[in-house]
Amino acid sequence: MTDVNPDQITGNIRIALLPQDNGQYICQLSSSLSDSPKENIQCYGQTKEHAIAIALEQLADEYRRIAEEQQNIDWLTVERSDSGEPITKHYHVILHYERIAEEESKFEAIHNTMMGNTVVENAKITVIEIDPEISIDPLTRDWD
Repeated sequence: MTDVNPDQITGNIRIALLPQDNGQYICQLSSSLSDSPKENIQCYGQTKEHAIAIALEQLADEYRRIAEEQQNIDWLTVERSDSGEPITKHYHVILHYERIAEEESKFEAIHNTMMGNTVVENAKITVIEIDPEISIDPLTRDWD
């Protein structure tokens, strides 16, 4: 685990939900963080929670892009030890995939997505080199 640096970067992420006449919602998200990639994000959702999830995912996507770009890592470079052996590194690989499915049921929507073999092909994949000691618990799907 890394030591906590007393220098802080603070700010707020503001979420406003605007109900629409059709029962859907608009989520407006704004950040007061100085390095915020977007000043405002506006997303539609079927429910309040759906709209919030979409807006937060867009913000997360922007920060993932920035984190990956800041590392400026050549994808094909392999670092080698003095003896010529490849040096293994640790990477946090984040895969994000969305689609609009027209299916008969929720089961069919997830089943056909998984069986379509295009999830990884069409996903946004972010690869961030990390310290082997960093405490990251990869997000996984709970199928229970």
